[in-house]
Amino acid sequence: MKHCKGIILPIGSTEQHGPTGAIGTDALTAEAVALEVGCRTGVLVAPTQAFGMAEHHLAFPGTMSLQPATLIALIHDLVLSLAGHGFERIFLINGHGGNIATAKAAFMQAYASAETRKLPIASKFQCKIANWFMASQVFSYARELYGDMEGQHATPSEIALTLHLESSLKTKQRPLPEPAPVGPIHGAKDFRRRYPDGRMGSDPFLATSEHGELFLEKAAAALTEDLTNFLKES
Repeated sequence: MKHCKGIILPIGSTEQHGPTGAIGTDALTAEAVALEVGCRTGVLVAPTQAFGMAEHHLAFPGTMSLQPATLIALIHDLVLSLAGHGFERIFLINGHGGNIATAKAAFMQAYASAETRKLPIASKFQCKIANWFMASQVFSYARELYGDMEGQHATPSEIALTLHLESSLKTKQRPLPEPAPVGPIHGAKDFRRRYPDGRMGSDPFLATSEHGELFLEKAAAALTEDLTNFLKES
């Protein structure tokens, strides 16, 4: 699309994903879905933002988090930069739940900044966050495959997608004890106390690379439709 008014910005997180998951899971999956959506639509894909709001995972080594205010400022600056280059529609493909609230807050600040700076496209500027793991097709397929053992963190669905993307991760797969049940999320120390191995009700050993291939297809199909409709909005 030589004159497309939209651009895709993948965003994830760098954080623990249980005993067997890759620390970069959320960034890897967001990037893979974004690139596939870009191929299907012809819309440009910006470099992946690999760090997110993962403060509650900081009791696990390897996690690298941005504070909410930092992430809001970062997303604000990125989408405003793109708006300054003439992009009217910024479509964030997100792989991490902790980014959702901060991204939406950043969008509101960016709209105000676009008006203040008198950007030529300020009146047309819109941003949207699309969480691949929350797409209805993905969610229903995960429940079909894994039932309650999908859980809420280090889920077999996201692990399956990483297994499809990076075959070396298959060597990390192994049976695990019963996970801690799903519950609240507070600070980092409390998270580690409630979920000692990082999993929230999930059994990632159920994941396969074949499942991951289908998750990528379902996520890309859903978000391609979402992006197409977003580009049509007035």
